[in-house]
Amino acid sequence: MADEAMRIAIGTDHGGFHLKDRLIRRLRSRGHRVRDLGTFSPEPCDYPQIGAQVAEAVSRRQAQRGVLLCKSGGGMAIVANRFPGVRAVVC
Repeated sequence: MADEAMRIAIGTDHGGFHLKDRLIRRLRSRGHRVRDLGTFSPEPCDYPQIGAQVAEAVSRRQAQRGVLLCKSGGGMAIVANRFPGVRAVVC
């Protein structure tokens, strides 16, 4: 049974910036459509805005899944869980 391609929104704070690019390449190599919502540099950023953009994409069904990369993960999960239909956990 072949894996079905998904629409995935991805976002990160500056702590996960370098991992994000590697993860995007890997997901795309497996046929997934990935929407990169930032951050776009390793400089400190306002991570709640990025977390909200990813969660909103999932909530509005523009993406089937969302991936948030963060130094601790807690803040991004709190932001994401404020959106209807989104269940974020720290892994």
